[in-house]
Amino acid sequence: MSELTVASRYAKSLIDLSEEQNLLEVVNGDMGFFVKTLKENAQLKAVLSNPIISHSKKLNILTDVFGSKVNALSIGFFKLMVSKGRGQVIYATAKQFIELYNVKKHITKATVVSATPLSDANKQQLLAEVKAAVGGEITLVAKVDPSLIGGFVLTIGDKQLDTSVQGSLNKLKKNFATAAV
Repeated sequence: MSELTVASRYAKSLIDLSEEQNLLEVVNGDMGFFVKTLKENAQLKAVLSNPIISHSKKLNILTDVFGSKVNALSIGFFKLMVSKGRGQVIYATAKQFIELYNVKKHITKATVVSATPLSDANKQQLLAEVKAAVGGEITLVAKVDPSLIGGFVLTIGDKQLDTSVQGSLNKLKKNFATAAV
């Protein structure tokens, strides 16, 4: 079975269990903290994924790092996955949990990449327009890429709106290339 399939099944089980125990918001926060911690610490991620390291060492590490910082349900879930030999998919499972949570709560992630940092007013206007178009709650992530020259690229799910100068130049270049042939 693929890692994504396994992660999805475990994440779905954790969503169901956390809803039963009225801990959905708490566990979502724990999974966000876990993902952030592993992103910032590649060694920890490598240790959890390494099949050579014993389950007991992984359990001790998880308890030391997360034991007092996450809910008992979350740490119990981590321990269960390690004891079942699924340490390599804990990270993917946590990410999948967050995705399932966002679908359940109708939260859409939008990413805007602009040539210069957006002002708060611009972010709020963009957020309002995306919210009106998509509906539900929107989480906006703003990034800066000076190579865009001007404008922005907005990505929502699998849709993308490119109003950047660089994007326009690329389209123009492509049109000239096909017209010349």
